[in-house]
Amino acid sequence: MDPHLLPFAERQAPRYTSYPSANHFDASVDAEIYRRWLGAVDDTTNLSLYLHVPYCRQLCWYCGCNTFLTRGGDIGDFVTTLMMEIDLVASALGARTVAEVHWGGGTPNVLSAAEFLRIVHHIDFWFDVRADLRHAVELDPRYVTTELAHAYAAAGVGRVSLGVQDFNAHVQEAMGRVQPFEQVRESVRMLRDAGLETISVDLMYGLPRQTAGDLARSIRLAAELKPSRIALFGYAHVPWFKRRQRLIDAKALPGASERFDQAELARRMLNDLGYLSIGLDHFARSHDPLATAAREGTLRRNFQGYVPAASETVIGFGPSAISHLPGGYAQNISTIGAWRHAVEADTLPVSRGHAVNAEDLRRGSVIQSIMCNFEVDLSAWGGWDMFPEAHAELRPLVEAGLVEIHGDALCIPPAARQFSRLVAMAFDAYDQPSPLAHSRAV
Repeated sequence: MDPHLLPFAERQAPRYTSYPSANHFDASVDAEIYRRWLGAVDDTTNLSLYLHVPYCRQLCWYCGCNTFLTRGGDIGDFVTTLMMEIDLVASALGARTVAEVHWGGGTPNVLSAAEFLRIVHHIDFWFDVRADLRHAVELDPRYVTTELAHAYAAAGVGRVSLGVQDFNAHVQEAMGRVQPFEQVRESVRMLRDAGLETISVDLMYGLPRQTAGDLARSIRLAAELKPSRIALFGYAHVPWFKRRQRLIDAKALPGASERFDQAELARRMLNDLGYLSIGLDHFARSHDPLATAAREGTLRRNFQGYVPAASETVIGFGPSAISHLPGGYAQNISTIGAWRHAVEADTLPVSRGHAVNAEDLRRGSVIQSIMCNFEVDLSAWGGWDMFPEAHAELRPLVEAGLVEIHGDALCIPPAARQFSRLVAMAFDAYDQPSPLAHSRAV
């Protein structure tokens, strides 16, 4: 890494899976506002459903998600409450067509095959699921079984995503998640034997005790599994936000310069292995829908990362799940007990959110273009006059060669794309960089 870029790499920036970022949500959005937003959704809208399963059999130290350890009876109670929440939301909605279902967590495969199918059948009861449904499930490869694999296939799951992170034993021990390559390979075999051919693998850089050589080995082993898509995320060390990360030795973490070099090494290797760079942190084979979306200009970014096409109405179910509707964002209560109490009281379990305005939509569209296309023509939004502060904030990035400005258009050179979040942040009317709110830009 060029040393003069180090100050930029050490800055904090949002990940821009929404605009504004979730740390700007507040209690002004409540259950009643959410109910009004649901009722205002056009009946012809294609819905995207997100189901957050907050339970894990083990809490991995590196994880920043909203998760809880399973205990006896937890999962059955969760399934019952989740179905009750689906009842509440569906009763408030007029729209019924579902184009996408995504299961995240936590660990969605803590659900048994019967529990998973029970929820799927409940969705089928309330909604009209399209024949070309995009149905994806995030999985912990340590807990994949033949029975689960066949249940996913029977439910029409089209893509499974395996959380791998790293294949090196010493890195796995340092991050609190041990899963040998052979175990992951066996999970892939079970999934493919059940007919699930579209498999994604999630990797991470910047992990404790991880070297460039370790990352290279993980990429080579991941490629042996022949996934159609690989996501490469930078580990975000935020122990003030997630206490479990205090178990990680901060002195064993790579510095900003090492992180940059790891990400660049990974990009070159994955490109050489036939994976196209998609957005900031995804890589896909040329036939993958993400690659097609990137070619056709329909690539979008949301809470699930990069997606082939955006739905303006995403309905989230489960503790901490976030819904995105034309009216704004609504986030569910994060703790399981309080979420369950609200649902059992026939109340939509929303705790906070953000009502979007015209300025949010304009700036959000600019940020989407930067994060997905690495360029934007501001003339479509009124030119620089509509963003008076952005030009000045971008000047240091221009001088460093991290962004180029030509009239009303800007673009990020290929070698500078790791700094895209900093470019996007110049158009963010809400955010001030803070180590307590965001991870490093690289």
